[in-house]
Amino acid sequence: MKFEIDGDVTVYFPYDNIYPEQYAYMVDLKHALDAKGHCLLEMPTGTGKTIALLSLITSYSLSKPSNPVKLIYCTRTVHEMEKTLAELKRLHKYQLEQLGPAAKMLALGLSSRKNLCINPEVVSAENRDSVDAGCRKLTASWVRALAAENPNIKTCDYFEGLERAGADAVLPPGVYTLQDLRAFGKQKGWCPYFLARHMVQFANVIVYSYQYMLDPKVAGIISKEMQKESVVVFDEAHNIDNVCIEALSVSVRRQTLEGATRNLNKMTQEINRFKATDEGRLRQEYNRLVEGLAQRGNLPISDTWLSNPALPDDILKEAVPGNIRRAEHFVSVLRRLIQYLNGRLDTENVEKEGPVSFQHNIYKEAGIDQKMLKFCYDRLHSLMLTLEITDTDEFLHIQTICDFATLVGTYSQGFSIIIEPYDERMPSIPDPVLQLSCHDASLAIKPVFQRFQSVVITSGTLSPIDLYPKLLNFHPVVSRSFTMSLTRDCICPMVLTRGSDQLPVSTKFDMRSDLGVVRNYGRLLLEMVSVVPDGIVCFFVSYSYMDQIINSWNETGILKEIMLHKLVFIETQDVVETTLALDNYRRACDCGRGAVFFSVARGKVAEGIDFDRHYGRLVIMFGIPFQYTLSKILLSRLDYLKETFQIKEGDFLTFDALRQAAQCVGRVIRSKADYGMMIFADKRYSRHDKRSKLPGWILSHLRDAHLNLSTDMALHIAKEFLRKMAQPYDKTGSGGRKTLLTEEDLKEMGETRM
Repeated sequence: MKFEIDGDVTVYFPYDNIYPEQYAYMVDLKHALDAKGHCLLEMPTGTGKTIALLSLITSYSLSKPSNPVKLIYCTRTVHEMEKTLAELKRLHKYQLEQLGPAAKMLALGLSSRKNLCINPEVVSAENRDSVDAGCRKLTASWVRALAAENPNIKTCDYFEGLERAGADAVLPPGVYTLQDLRAFGKQKGWCPYFLARHMVQFANVIVYSYQYMLDPKVAGIISKEMQKESVVVFDEAHNIDNVCIEALSVSVRRQTLEGATRNLNKMTQEINRFKATDEGRLRQEYNRLVEGLAQRGNLPISDTWLSNPALPDDILKEAVPGNIRRAEHFVSVLRRLIQYLNGRLDTENVEKEGPVSFQHNIYKEAGIDQKMLKFCYDRLHSLMLTLEITDTDEFLHIQTICDFATLVGTYSQGFSIIIEPYDERMPSIPDPVLQLSCHDASLAIKPVFQRFQSVVITSGTLSPIDLYPKLLNFHPVVSRSFTMSLTRDCICPMVLTRGSDQLPVSTKFDMRSDLGVVRNYGRLLLEMVSVVPDGIVCFFVSYSYMDQIINSWNETGILKEIMLHKLVFIETQDVVETTLALDNYRRACDCGRGAVFFSVARGKVAEGIDFDRHYGRLVIMFGIPFQYTLSKILLSRLDYLKETFQIKEGDFLTFDALRQAAQCVGRVIRSKADYGMMIFADKRYSRHDKRSKLPGWILSHLRDAHLNLSTDMALHIAKEFLRKMAQPYDKTGSGGRKTLLTEEDLKEMGETRM
């Protein structure tokens, strides 16, 4: 269908009907694009926000051919990236049918070499860093220069093919998933990774991971060419503040320092070898560093290395300090730095200090000043290029140390350095760790807000929505939370506060090990498996609590009784085991046996796996998933938020726990034809200050009568709900509740709005 918004944008939408909330979402999004500002939009899960975003932004570009906008769509996982590109393919096909060649566009997904490489020798390596290093060994400029003289030296045929094609190496218009890029590369004999990197600047739509935009080390290479007239979308962005913080945090352990020392020994050998054979190279590098680091941009594409971790504007194009210009001097500075960090790790107590006092101490004890620290990362990069080091995966330790040094040298606030002699959960095992932890999420995302004209932050759980502008320090022009329009109440949230013996249930620290609570949780699940068909998903607050409860249920025989009704599968910290468990869970649901899946809030399953249709008819959230509140890093962050943004500790912790809980229960509804129940099993959910932080689309279905239930009452409500859902219903919605709009409906709405 196609329709107009505000009379100046014709939207091409590849389905015959549209949900009212999709239409409202598009209208708000268009206003944000018109205002060239940023926006925050919360849209319930399963209401098609991806296709609404893609349709509106590509149609907006087609309606304004004089200054088209580029869409940069950021997802969290490769699986989500593929889903987005599949939707885009469908949309593009429809636009071509409607508009012909005028609708042509180039859209592609960009991922790491591990996901795009087609050279069998390289891609067989076990992890991402090894694949990157394997690629560099075959494509670095000096390796190729040697290969030109000596045909026995291996290079990559696909990369050479791409280089030979030169300016002809282009992707024809179309939508390319990662699979399509690999197939195209094999057919042409070109490297898909470098082809995609090259085509990114010409594409109309790019889909890639958050890191490419938020982690300054990667963004410095990939995203610096993007024009200002771009719309950046962060999808599923409820955890965006944590992603920003991780991008600028570094932790250093004993192993890191030992590895870095080995790296330095190897570098010293190389420097001595070069001194004996080719001193001119070291001399050239010295002269280049006198002129400053501005020469950085002229490297061949295969030599570009991770960019500086401090944000691009914060590093001045000035000469590198004199005392680290010579290679051997720089190596000795790094040795002193490692020695100093080693000394700091020899501590019996937890230590915490800010970057400024850390800089002062390191200058006093090791004679390394702030400017030297600031240039460590770039100076290391320059030295590794000069020494022609290709096995970068072996030099990760020294990169971590220089990353740490540059961040400490660049920022004076928003960070703290915390040294812990052992893990609090295992105090008997000494495992000292020095962590540079960033507390200010706005530091990593600030350049994105400054550089691009519109940034859209969207997810199914952004409540309370007014906290995000504070955390990320920006001013959205549109900030809105949408509800779900339904023909029947297919979501049934309940708050269970006590067991059938009327004892309160909660995972509060003083109650969680109480046998009464554990027994009541077991009874609740046992009653539910006997009446709910197909799949049930249970979320616990942590792995340790899940283990404790399952052991206890096993000893008391509750688990055995549950297994009489349904099979039980458990998420573990091992990805392969969890994938296998999920696969078997789905098979058990498909064959009608039914199953229960035990999972953990903040785990892999809670973030990215959908339990739609018969795979999830009920989700039980056992407890409120608060973070580990004694963590030193969390305490420092809370202090910082309180001082800088006036966000109270309790408010932030509750907000963080409830967005995780909402994320868990939101897995059950993935479309409007679906139905499911959500049980919040903890007496604290009945308090208004906790409950009010859940997303509006869940709260609108939470009745007052369902706020203080015991197990037998919840069981009665569940039976009633399932009986109601089994009745046939009107999908389009008649009477006053239309949930599927046609083109005619939209025309009428447009006229009334005018």
